[in-house]
Amino acid sequence: MDLARPAPGTGALHEPRRDDCPWCGSPRLRVRLRTADLIQRKPGSFTLERCADCAHTFQNPRLSAEGLDFYRQGSGRQDLGHRDFWRQDLCRGLGGGATALLTRAGAGRARSLAGVRALSRFDEPESWLDVGTGRARFPAAAKDVLPYTAFDGLDSDPALAEGARRGRIEEAHRGRLTDLAGNLAGRYDALSMIHYLQRRPDPRAELRAAATALRPGGHLLIEAPDPESRSARLLGKWWASYRQPRHAHFVPLVNLCRELDELGFTVVDVDRRAPHVPSDLGAACALLLNRLLPEADAPWRAEPPSRSRLTLRRTAWWAAWWAATPLLALAYAADVLLAPLLTRTGFANAYRVIARRERDA
Repeated sequence: MDLARPAPGTGALHEPRRDDCPWCGSPRLRVRLRTADLIQRKPGSFTLERCADCAHTFQNPRLSAEGLDFYRQGSGRQDLGHRDFWRQDLCRGLGGGATALLTRAGAGRARSLAGVRALSRFDEPESWLDVGTGRARFPAAAKDVLPYTAFDGLDSDPALAEGARRGRIEEAHRGRLTDLAGNLAGRYDALSMIHYLQRRPDPRAELRAAATALRPGGHLLIEAPDPESRSARLLGKWWASYRQPRHAHFVPLVNLCRELDELGFTVVDVDRRAPHVPSDLGAACALLLNRLLPEADAPWRAEPPSRSRLTLRRTAWWAAWWAATPLLALAYAADVLLAPLLTRTGFANAYRVIARRERDA
């Protein structure tokens, strides 16, 4: 899509609204929140609805293929995988150095290692497929714990090639898991989906594909935002894990465990504390500030500003961001200091599930 012109009536970027829950089929839907694109600030409005019967939360109406393309672009780096894109998108869209502390690269690595260690208690896999791997940072970190495991990566993003080129993965599968699962049937002892299901149009199809790619006795590792987190209810649209419009589904933990059971898995470990990313307050402040500050320019505006006005806007924008750095740092410090309490009182923002594919599945 051409970003040098305004979006052609952003309603055209959505599919028709559905009247029932995509998880259980119930017509009892309630609006959970309405929001805009708080990171890239592209035009459009997005609605998340919650099923009153199964508590599944989903984007309704969801983006069309054209809409996904429009809202995916604009960061200036289209060669990034989703996980890398989130970090780059947040820094560029929310003010560079002022929000670099919110990306939590070091904490992300620690969380990755924690997930690998949790799975290694049940198995020491020979082969592992990381789905949605991006630049394969997760396999690179996981090798510190499992140096004898062969890690492969799967993604539809061009960034996958960089992960293979740097030796982070042994084999790169370009495409979608739902399309490639047949070719990968029974090939892997372990498969990971780290913050992956929430951005797929059909999470159930992804779980079925994962069951196909795993060998009997293999383990599935899933991390995802927890829609039942008290932080989500407290912060509303400023909860960074909502990340509209890019996240389409938020699966409650109980729904995920039931689905895995029906697919022939046995859930062997659940953790609603360790996967928490201590950044909710800091990210909420950054999103709010990004929303309040005027933009210097955007490629989807009808007319660009003059050079002098653009320079003035950019200077004011950066000055405001750096002036807000102490506030962001304070919010970040509160996130870190309060994390032990928050994770014990229902405010953790993510969960982890490890499930074993039974041999008679």
